[in-house]
Amino acid sequence: MTNQTVITNSYRPISGAGEFDFDVAIIGAGTAGMAAYREASQYSDRVALIDGGPLGTTCARVGCMPSKLLIAAAEAAHAGSRTPMFGVRYDDPAIDGIAVMKRVRSERDRFVGFVTEAVHGFDKGEIIREYARFEDDHTLRLSSGRKISARTIVIATGSRPAIPQALFAAGERLIVNDDIFDWTDLPGSAAVFGAGVIGLELSQALHRLGVRVRLFGRGGQAGPLTDPVVRQYATDIFSGEFPAIWNADTRISRKGETVAVRWGETADQEASFDYLVAATGRRPNIDKIGLENSGLPLGKTGVPQYDPLSGRVGDTHIFIAGDAAPGLPLLHEAADEGRLAGENAARFPHSYKRSRRTPIGIVFSDPQIAMVGASHASLLARQECHFATGEVSFEDQGRARVMGLNKGILRLYAEHGSARFLGAEMIGPSAEHIAHLLAWSIQANMTVEQILQMPFYHPVLEEGVRTAFRNLNHALGFGPNPPLRCVDCGPGA
Repeated sequence: MTNQTVITNSYRPISGAGEFDFDVAIIGAGTAGMAAYREASQYSDRVALIDGGPLGTTCARVGCMPSKLLIAAAEAAHAGSRTPMFGVRYDDPAIDGIAVMKRVRSERDRFVGFVTEAVHGFDKGEIIREYARFEDDHTLRLSSGRKISARTIVIATGSRPAIPQALFAAGERLIVNDDIFDWTDLPGSAAVFGAGVIGLELSQALHRLGVRVRLFGRGGQAGPLTDPVVRQYATDIFSGEFPAIWNADTRISRKGETVAVRWGETADQEASFDYLVAATGRRPNIDKIGLENSGLPLGKTGVPQYDPLSGRVGDTHIFIAGDAAPGLPLLHEAADEGRLAGENAARFPHSYKRSRRTPIGIVFSDPQIAMVGASHASLLARQECHFATGEVSFEDQGRARVMGLNKGILRLYAEHGSARFLGAEMIGPSAEHIAHLLAWSIQANMTVEQILQMPFYHPVLEEGVRTAFRNLNHALGFGPNPPLRCVDCGPGA
């Protein structure tokens, strides 16, 4: 984040350090809060980091790290299923659920420990292990009853699972995805509600670990995908591996010690499960911090209206960052927002906008899903933007076929006229790595022609990316469409 623009500041500047207990008070010690603390501490030693809940960040405790531990176990269990095509056969895996979950919990606790040590290692300001609520725009009441005041405040309170009311019919058999990582053994069955990133990852992982799974989604959602071609490809792939209903109308009830789920046009299909897992998204933790006592401008959802390029709420001295804000609930985004909010809060009223990094979203399913730059839906919503699309299928891509990973499709988008590369959506092999190459190209403001001048080795998966860009170049009118299996592409590239 480099480019800077001074924010026009109509809010009354605050002066006199002795007027407040702290220069900056940060509510929340997650990824965004820790980043804000580090940044603000470069400008002041009067910074308070306030959090009465468990330390360790959402990512380390219940998010990206423990979920990847579960996925890693699932990949190990599934590895042998691909080998018969190579003339190699293994016995069916013997899955020890207790051992699987022991490693998940142990490594999860290790990651959490690193984060906790980092918070306790902060050597400036003050770490306050209490909850906080707004008394007014400059005053926070702590859970002990003590009041503190701050010249500026950063809201970095994170998020929690959002559970639709209908799911509570499952009673104590209802769990959220966070609870999975405290299991001591794998259950026999689970109904997963929500086909977003978390729901997809957990459904496939649990299925591969021997749990009887059925995924229930709404509206045809498949992870974050918005391109209908890629989304349909994804739903077809996952439906071929485990039972999934992508637009389910369900009825939930208890059936002894299990949860009964009925679905279908006349609710004529039913299955019982040990658990109902709510993977139905997350909501910002802003409803219990006394925002009604502040003068902050709130949106329809109750989230403060803020500038994502500065983190500043309206024209006030209050900033917001991470999952507490309605942006992308991703660790690297939260860290960026935390640094931005911390710097601006410490330097207030000299606050600045910063250009943001190119968005990247990855689903660690198999095949992986990736979103880079502008999504298909966002481009359709831009009335002034006319874009072309190029694509490639990985089903006949040379290296993908060699490895037996030839499932997937990549769709690229570029602006007509300028030929500037805008975004991509894909499902396919090594999407987590291809996504980074595409994001770097967008952030470098490269055109399709410039990207095609970059080196491509043979045989690699990236040759498929080049084919997609060649098709995109043709759609823009800048070159011929490459012939199928062209010689310089390499066989099947």
